[in-house]
Amino acid sequence: MSVVWNFNALPAHLHYAIGVDGGGTSTRARVVHRSGVVVGEGKAGASGLMQGTPQAWRHIAQAITLAVQGRLQVDWPVPTPANCALGLGLAGANNADWYAECLAANPGYTRLVLASDAVTALLGAHQGAPGALVIMGTGAIGLALQANGRHTTTGGWGFPCGDEGSGADLGLQAVNLTQRAVDGRHASTPLTRDVYETLGGTPESLLAWCGAARQFEYATLAPKVFAHAAHDAEAARLLARAAQSLEALATALDPAHTLPLAVAGSIAQRLLPQLSPAIAQRVVPAQGDAMDGALALCFQ
Repeated sequence: MSVVWNFNALPAHLHYAIGVDGGGTSTRARVVHRSGVVVGEGKAGASGLMQGTPQAWRHIAQAITLAVQGRLQVDWPVPTPANCALGLGLAGANNADWYAECLAANPGYTRLVLASDAVTALLGAHQGAPGALVIMGTGAIGLALQANGRHTTTGGWGFPCGDEGSGADLGLQAVNLTQRAVDGRHASTPLTRDVYETLGGTPESLLAWCGAARQFEYATLAPKVFAHAAHDAEAARLLARAAQSLEALATALDPAHTLPLAVAGSIAQRLLPQLSPAIAQRVVPAQGDAMDGALALCFQ
């Protein structure tokens, strides 16, 4: 994203702007010095608010530390909450209770702006211009800025009752198929055998895993669906269903198919070859990422 950040709009004591993209799998932070130099980027564990505010703030801090470690120029101060502007794009920030809880746990940032990761991804993808974005990673959501300036959202209801087509949803469907294969309600397939062995290889271990697993754990199984799709009809069916979910999000955002469409997230990227021509021809490269969008929050 080619942007000149206007640090003159920030108080003089703020030496850094930080953009954070946090989801159900990982947290990425990009730190920019007041001179306009990108100090670096860091990555840590999940900071989606559905997994708890304490974990989110812990991984945000870790990602920021890794972004600047060994990269500060000699005359630059060490980044602290007191001298940084922080823009956060976090999964789950569209939930009012989680949003308030996250802000209440602010460790001391004098300028802090919080939005959902979908909002910051959209802001980065189209540089603030009208456009649509579908994100399918651990979760799934669609967001658009319409030509009239109105924001629209679809999906994003959360796992397990929503987020169709996401990594967590693919993992959940694979586990359900495995359960049915184990107890005789469905034929065994390469995918179900792989999942079953990965989760312990006994009914007892499968049941125990399901009792403890959350969104992230289910999402770790999604690569197995892709790995077996070429030779497993059930895995191929799950991917076709995920592609249909991506298309449903895109169509709900822009029924007339007039907006440029960016797709983000590991699952969405891998589903691109399965999209219909009508949707595929709308897809454009993202002009920036969610960290760029989160950085933009610092200057609003």
